[in-house]
Amino acid sequence: MFLSLSRLIDRLNEGIAGAVNWALLAAVVICAGNALVRYLFNYSSNGWLEIQWYLYAAIFMLASAYTLRRDEHVRIDVIAGRFSKRTQVWIDLFGYLFFLIPVCLLILWYGIPFAAISIQSQEMSSNAGGLIVWPAKLLVPLGFLLLVLQGISEIIKRVAFLSGRIDGHEFAKHVTTPQDEIAAIKAANKID
Repeated sequence: MFLSLSRLIDRLNEGIAGAVNWALLAAVVICAGNALVRYLFNYSSNGWLEIQWYLYAAIFMLASAYTLRRDEHVRIDVIAGRFSKRTQVWIDLFGYLFFLIPVCLLILWYGIPFAAISIQSQEMSSNAGGLIVWPAKLLVPLGFLLLVLQGISEIIKRVAFLSGRIDGHEFAKHVTTPQDEIAAIKAANKID
């Protein structure tokens, strides 16, 4: 049952990461368009600058759980890599239980009222022509909620590994080599 919950959380964060890809594309297009308009027509808008900021915030806040899923967060692999897989899993469990989950829950505790006040007051940017602020502030509790859920998923997988129910590939680092990336590009474009 717990492994099914873990897989559900993983799918949720993978789906959100897929949507965030589009936010990245939108941010790049808006950034390039805004720069072109500013240099060609000497015109700029705070609203366009703020939407870029909102999109970048969405990318970082909503994709952090997916980054945890792929085991791509910063860590000290030089030290941890010297230990056995089992010891590395115990280190991960300790980090998730005593650092990741408590810190995320603390930020959620303060982030929910932070966003709620902004939503209730329909907070607007203080910049001329700026946007509403609450969607960006809502990203804080939402991003950390997703991170807590992914942390729970990772804990479930580590416990399942330690009890012999799964092997380590379910939470292994998803590192691709340049050759793998080239092969994926060729496969996507059907290039020989």
